[in-house]
Amino acid sequence: MTVLGCIADDFTGATDLAGLLARSGAAVNLRIGIPDSPPSETADFEVIALKCRTEPVAEAVAETKAALAWLQQTGAERFFWKYCSTFDSTSQGNIGPVAEALMAELGAAQTIYCPAFPENGRSIFMGNLFVGEQPLAESPMKDHPLTPMRDSNLMRLLEPQVTRPVGLANRLVVDRGVEALQTHFANLHKDGVAHVVVDAVSDADLTTIAEACAGMSLITGGSAVAMPLPAIYREMGLLGAGAADARHIAPQGGTLVLSGSCSAMTRAQVAAYLEVAEGFRLDPLELAEEGVDAAKNWLLSKPAAAPKIIYATADPKSVGAAQNKLGVARAGKLVEDALAELATLARDNGTRRFVVAGGETSGAVTKSLNVDKLSIGREIAPGVPWTYTNSGGYDIALTLKSGNFGSESFFADALEMLT
Repeated sequence: MTVLGCIADDFTGATDLAGLLARSGAAVNLRIGIPDSPPSETADFEVIALKCRTEPVAEAVAETKAALAWLQQTGAERFFWKYCSTFDSTSQGNIGPVAEALMAELGAAQTIYCPAFPENGRSIFMGNLFVGEQPLAESPMKDHPLTPMRDSNLMRLLEPQVTRPVGLANRLVVDRGVEALQTHFANLHKDGVAHVVVDAVSDADLTTIAEACAGMSLITGGSAVAMPLPAIYREMGLLGAGAADARHIAPQGGTLVLSGSCSAMTRAQVAAYLEVAEGFRLDPLELAEEGVDAAKNWLLSKPAAAPKIIYATADPKSVGAAQNKLGVARAGKLVEDALAELATLARDNGTRRFVVAGGETSGAVTKSLNVDKLSIGREIAPGVPWTYTNSGGYDIALTLKSGNFGSESFFADALEMLT
């Protein structure tokens, strides 16, 4: 029986969550999209990766409710709604509307919101989200092409997205421990507060929060607040002590980095990798005029084993110029479709090791490769594991990296790990 059913709003976030849960040695399945068939061969932790972060609200709600229904068939009674550690969303959603829909399905009167990930520099203090030492609204996330984050206060960000009151459990409450935090939740509930933003600045805070919320039917947040749950569930007698077999043999074959993220860290990672690899840059304006043939020809001209990268990663000014001419949705789709098509072409011509940067890109690539289930391997960086699957009859290794995660040498580090 599955102990915790998880729903992630993008594919990199799902692998982030699955990787952190797998640190415990528990069995973790990562499903790409909602499975077509009833649950079978289920794991302690089931994670469903959706691509709903920027979908219209109604579509995102419908998709996550369908994922919840499938997870309920596994026997799970506790659920986790995972979104980005930088709370990526618009004023309409989709974080709040999905949470309220899941609460309604589960009969949950209250849930928490905690996107903190101290290991990756994400912390919450007095309801304000920080990226490193910068408030969210002063970080590079303020220029995100799809979800520009112009406010650092999570309560102000969440309130327009939900219909019920929003409250705060601040760092001073968290520091007083599990019982104090649970009492605070109960007092907020008496006041009608259904949505509680919870401060966290350290891993110890996350453990306190996870212990206080372990009995909730729904927890929401970034992946890090779920990391303590396996140990807590073991103490509660819900999870066995047996460790999953996490050994994997990397498939032999060519390598390819595909990058659609335009985050500041990914721009630095692309620049670093171009010092040791050949690269081809995709321009949305050129794709609109000429299609993807030039990139295909470039890819086919390179040996499969040669280090290479195909990227649409660019600075905010260049991204904005393309979006102004093509529209935000079309510019993004042109890039996603091109990278997805190139991934399939590479696989069919001997590439077996893929590094993919960006949530939207990861969703497009995994769908193009017809990947529906991933086995979780070793972490390359916090929240970014190698995963293993079969695509088109070929065993492949695949890592899906959130835009802001990893060090500047991430691409080279990831491929070096497999050797």
